[in-house]
Amino acid sequence: MNISVTVANESHTKYAQAICDEIYLSAQERGTGIAKRTPEYIISKILAGKAVIAVTDDGEFAGFSYIESWGHSKFVANSGLIVAHKFRKIGLAKRIKTEIFNLSRKLYPDAKIFSITTGLAVMKINTSLGFKPVTFSELTDDEEFWKGCEGCKNFDILTRNEYRLCLCTGLLYDPALHKNDK
Repeated sequence: MNISVTVANESHTKYAQAICDEIYLSAQERGTGIAKRTPEYIISKILAGKAVIAVTDDGEFAGFSYIESWGHSKFVANSGLIVAHKFRKIGLAKRIKTEIFNLSRKLYPDAKIFSITTGLAVMKINTSLGFKPVTFSELTDDEEFWKGCEGCKNFDILTRNEYRLCLCTGLLYDPALHKNDK
């Protein structure tokens, strides 16, 4: 089966509910936090050209990720990485993550790119792309970003620790440190 990973466009808005359902299901199964998103929010990212989607040749949704910008575009988050269950463990997450990373670099070439996750696989993928683990203080201080964590079951941990730490690991790609990379 062939799976294409591309920048999402208007034709992909039909997958918004499936994306939200997969994000919710994954959070339930893992017992860790994934911030909930609405289909309308996912559609807004798709229509803005700030999302990557994986779809099979026969039109089945396989995976997704999107971009959010913060702090007047000084920071960009690669968010919402999800792979549908039947397409896991075939390297699709890495393909999606690489594509969303490349799109982030294209749209925001000078921005620091960050990701927060509890997943070891995502940490490994990010590290292979040049991300480094950091404390939350090195991420955006934009209050709107942290509001996105309100749907996470671990939000109380984040607020108790005054937004300095949680169960997630922060990972950061600073383009200034990679100027000579190809």
